Amino acid sequence: MTHVINQGMAMYWGTSRWTSMEIMEAYSVARQFNQIPPICEQAEYHMFQREKVEVQLPELFHKIGIGAMTWSPLACGIISGKYNSGIPSFSRASLKGYQWMKDKILSEEGSRQQVKLKELKAIAEHLGCTLPQLAIAWCLRNEGVNSVLLGASRTDQLMENIRAIQVLPKLSLSIVSEVDNLLGNKPYSKKDLRS
Repeated sequence: MTHVINQGMAMYWGTSRWTSMEIMEAYSVARQFNQIPPICEQAEYHMFQREKVEVQLPELFHKIGIGAMTWSPLACGIISGKYNSGIPSFSRASLKGYQWMKDKILSEEGSRQQVKLKELKAIAEHLGCTLPQLAIAWCLRNEGVNSVLLGASRTDQLMENIRAIQVLPKLSLSIVSEVDNLLGNKPYSKKDLRS
């Protein structure tokens, strides 16, 4: 990667779906051989997938400066609310090759998530935004998140998602606490448990 950067083909490099140990090893080897280390980890992060970004990566950020470039803030569309009443025709979960997603949505855990999403929608309405905007702003509010990668199949979806930036200032500590209590899945590091 140092060669790629030195040739002007890239400005930086990062990892995707690596463990903390793998990232630390890459950093250490790069430093040992005077090479350019990774600067970020691309990790899945949304209201139902929190552990890596909220517990594992902050330690790397403080030790070696690794940032988080997160993806799937809407959990492959699950948090958009479109699966509230089952699997709509022509949705991603109805497509061949996405049986895993359909199974996830129709599972017991998927049903519990749908109940939580209905409650989150009420918070979003209170804030004057959509559920997807709340979910994206919630991801952006994390100080360890450098960017949130968005995926949209239509221009209007993209524009709605970009407006999440306007929701960010509305996410007070009390709102974030309300969301955390509703989700009931806030991960804690061993350090948090000791204090």
